[in-house]
Amino acid sequence: MSKRDYYEVLGVSRDANRSEIKKAYRKLAMKYHPDRNKEKQAENQFKEVGEAYAVLSDENKKAKYDRYGHSGLSGSGGFGGFDFGMDGVDPFELFRTVFSGFGGDIFG
Repeated sequence: MSKRDYYEVLGVSRDANRSEIKKAYRKLAMKYHPDRNKEKQAENQFKEVGEAYAVLSDENKKAKYDRYGHSGLSGSGGFGGFDFGMDGVDPFELFRTVFSGFGGDIFG
């Protein structure tokens, strides 16, 4: 199974800035978070969105991805069957980090 383009996953253009990438991630992470979305594929979509954000939000990984595609990131670690250079970062922890500072229960 081939991986989808990270820009497509987040629904942003290739020239999207950091703010646009983060905004797209937040919207999709909330949409697919397993605590909110009980559809069968929601958790996989949540992980895919996290994978895309982990790469596109990091200038070095984004540069490698832009130049070499997915093959430029292989062998960099992974989580849950993904190999995307997150160095073992849990996509749920990534979510908590990005959404920290909002106060209270973000699902409330």
